[in-house]
Amino acid sequence: MTDLTHVELRAGAYADSVTLLQVSRTVQGVDGVAAAQVAMATALNLDVLTQMGFAVPAEAGTNDMVVAVRVTDQEALDRALAAVDQALRDASRRDTGPSELAPPRTTGAALRHATDGLALVSVPGASALVEAMDALDAGRDVMIFSDNVPLDQEIALKRTATARGLLVMGPDCGTAVVGGLGLGFANTVAPGPVGLVAASGTGCQQLLALLDHAGVGVTSALGVGGRDLSSDVRGLSTREAMRRLDADPAVELVVVVSKPPAEAVAAEIQEYAATLDTPVELALLGAGRPDLTAAAEAVLRRLGHAVPSWPASGEAAPATRGTALRGLFVGGTLCDEAMLIATEALGPVHSNIPLSPGLELDADLAAPAGGPGHTFVDFGDDALTAGRAHPMIDPTLRLDHLARVAADERTAVVLLDVVLGHGSEPDPAALLAPAVSAVTAAGVPVVVAVVGTDADPQGLDRQVRALVAAGAEVHLSNARAAHRALELLPSTGKAR
Repeated sequence: MTDLTHVELRAGAYADSVTLLQVSRTVQGVDGVAAAQVAMATALNLDVLTQMGFAVPAEAGTNDMVVAVRVTDQEALDRALAAVDQALRDASRRDTGPSELAPPRTTGAALRHATDGLALVSVPGASALVEAMDALDAGRDVMIFSDNVPLDQEIALKRTATARGLLVMGPDCGTAVVGGLGLGFANTVAPGPVGLVAASGTGCQQLLALLDHAGVGVTSALGVGGRDLSSDVRGLSTREAMRRLDADPAVELVVVVSKPPAEAVAAEIQEYAATLDTPVELALLGAGRPDLTAAAEAVLRRLGHAVPSWPASGEAAPATRGTALRGLFVGGTLCDEAMLIATEALGPVHSNIPLSPGLELDADLAAPAGGPGHTFVDFGDDALTAGRAHPMIDPTLRLDHLARVAADERTAVVLLDVVLGHGSEPDPAALLAPAVSAVTAAGVPVVVAVVGTDADPQGLDRQVRALVAAGAEVHLSNARAAHRALELLPSTGKAR
């Protein structure tokens, strides 16, 4: 029986979010531990700890590490705390042998040891400007994996890069394929005639997955950050990336994929595309524009390839309760795409990344009182990843919210995404399937878009089978999954 809860603050102790996620999972596996969370005391993490039933001291600050465990007895607590300390020591252990060389202390110094290659910056967003500018000063392209980078700093970096003929990929650039090497959350795909410019990480991954299924490879995928086609940044990196792909003889077709862009900037990019020798296909999401699956089909037809049937596995039964569609996403562009499709059928939906002002969810992400209650949440949004690993690595927040929406009698259908590839959780279906089973057992159909390829390390087929076994209906196409979720809603009158 669980009867002992322990919460302690370790002032000044620090480890990055991925390390602490691994520590938490290690401790959760200790005999006698019912729950464990080791995290920096950011506001978001404190909220998670509170929802888990832990009482965190009021003096906890962002420079403190919180160790919170719920165990059966004192002996289990001793084992849990010993496991925390050992896991932290293992994570920080370094080779101190006599042959080790002192590592460079700055980005610029590190780049002086290499003759070519780009710099990949993955530090807290507030610190990214210094490292990225150091790399630009060293004459290198930069991929900025960090999120929460201020907009004015992004503009400054990209203006500097443009003046020097360099490329800034990001900030918040989660996916890229450069010289055949996948960076960030990249899928494993064969080389081919397509070159991607992506102001969208998961949008890029959706195209990679669909084109791979159709047998079409990708030479390069250059991420430029989700704000690049905004009216503030005005496509500075998109133009440079298009110029480079146009100069690459291996690229037969350039494809630009983006979250809903600023209309004026989209028009400017279209004008720029007309000046290139290589044909360009625009896959820009927005009201009245084709979804990403339709864009992939347009690419295939333009290259003379047949459009295949997009795979679907399992079959969800129509909803038996509630009227609301609930979308819980780890991919922002996949969330945007599904919202556009849902909005066309259902009218306005609420979200933490709403398509229109006035539809914002509150901080607790709960559906507003009254109204139909359709809600979409992007758990990869900057506001939900400050001080935490991305939900493609750490599913804790989404799993917690999934349990909450399942318990809400207004919920009729749940729509999810699972994004595979290097850098993502090694076995996301294993973590998600128990929660999916609980939701479907409550009479709520679950539809999932699994974005990945057969060569991805998680194994596309294995992930799909696990989710189908849990009761989900699974699609490779996020757009098809969204349409299917709408069919299952009783309120649309389309359920069969």
